[in-house]
Amino acid sequence: MDIKAVHNVYFIGIGGIGMSALARYFVAKGKQVAGYDKTPSDITKGLQELGIYIHFNDDIIEVDPKYLDKANTLIVYTPAIPKAHSELNYFRVNNFEVYKRSEILGEITKQTTCLAVAGTHGKTTTTSILGHLLYECDIPVTTFLGGVSENYDSNLILNGTEVTVVEADEFDRSFLTLSPDLACITSMDADHLDIYGDASELIKTFREFSECIKPEGKLFVKNGLPLKGVSYGIDDDSDYSAKNIRIENGSYVFDVQTPSELYKDFQFNLPGRHNLSNAIIALAMAVDYGCPYNQLAKALASYKGVKRRFTYQIKTSDLVFVDDYAHHPEEINAVYQAVREMYPEKKVLAIFQPHLYSRTRDFIDEFAASLSKFDEVLLLDIYPARELPIEGVTSQWLLEKIENPHKKLVSKSELIDDIKTSDAQVILTLGAGDIGEEVKHIKEALSFAN
Repeated sequence: MDIKAVHNVYFIGIGGIGMSALARYFVAKGKQVAGYDKTPSDITKGLQELGIYIHFNDDIIEVDPKYLDKANTLIVYTPAIPKAHSELNYFRVNNFEVYKRSEILGEITKQTTCLAVAGTHGKTTTTSILGHLLYECDIPVTTFLGGVSENYDSNLILNGTEVTVVEADEFDRSFLTLSPDLACITSMDADHLDIYGDASELIKTFREFSECIKPEGKLFVKNGLPLKGVSYGIDDDSDYSAKNIRIENGSYVFDVQTPSELYKDFQFNLPGRHNLSNAIIALAMAVDYGCPYNQLAKALASYKGVKRRFTYQIKTSDLVFVDDYAHHPEEINAVYQAVREMYPEKKVLAIFQPHLYSRTRDFIDEFAASLSKFDEVLLLDIYPARELPIEGVTSQWLLEKIENPHKKLVSKSELIDDIKTSDAQVILTLGAGDIGEEVKHIKEALSFAN
């Protein structure tokens, strides 16, 4: 595959967060780009504003004829697309160059110095911090994100092509297509068991990923993970560790111990020890790459976060409304820790939309334990994403397991009324499904009520 020789790139599932970053990249490279997606969204609207033609019916007739030129067209698809998709099958039957998103990302990064961020949690935030640090240190970097950066209002940070920063996604073993120079692993908690079967197979695949690093490269691992590498952690004896941690005006201020010296007084504005951990590994990789301390300190202080990662929608003395992508029990625990650290005396209402029937089934007891910690819980129906229903796996089943009397199963149409009846001072929306589409309505209702 010679990407440089391709004139046209057609995306099947162009509205996906990772796919759309690639689409933006190819537009910046001067390629002709078009695509299909199932439904319109803010992401597809943003792509259309770049001049990308997108249609929403699975029908080859709707594809611009120039993308049917086999010699000059690259077809990129996401594994979330069903096998019966007629456009995808047309391109395969007619012997077009058809590749997964991860394969294209792997090909792009081959010609660059690649810094890859892997882990079952923390990938998007860590990647966005690292991309921002390198950008602010004037490194010629392209960063591909699985979320929208608050600093750049985009899932692509483009400042040159010599260096790439990428999320190394374990879903569908996609990260095995990469060959990074520097890589980190933030976590290896059981997840995607619909793909892996059990946790041991997931851990085995992370080991395989660690072997994809170039021979002269380096692996960073969170302290405590069963892999060898440069360690990082919080207030411990890791090679890179946050020390002297305090909270000043709602932000973390801390020092960073490196293998050779102590860097003082970094400021980081995202709450939660999980986010502080993400900042430490991003700093560690940036320091190892050669970024200077004074620029890194200034860059970290200016980092604003990723949309739907502990994103403040309302922040007043009377009411706080935070939206977060958390869709795994450990991620919910991390949000709970952040909220309790920042608002120890306030009543917290969590609104959660489970994501995938299989994940709900596999972690039902862990989800119940995580959600039981909040003062109140509103539970939406399971968001199916790519899955068909599994008998007996419902939000009602999860609700019954939550050990909290202040809990309720609600529909989207009832949601705002139920929120209004609560006297909680901190409101959270949690989940990776379409709960994000409800956020603006909730914010409007709460703003009007206050």
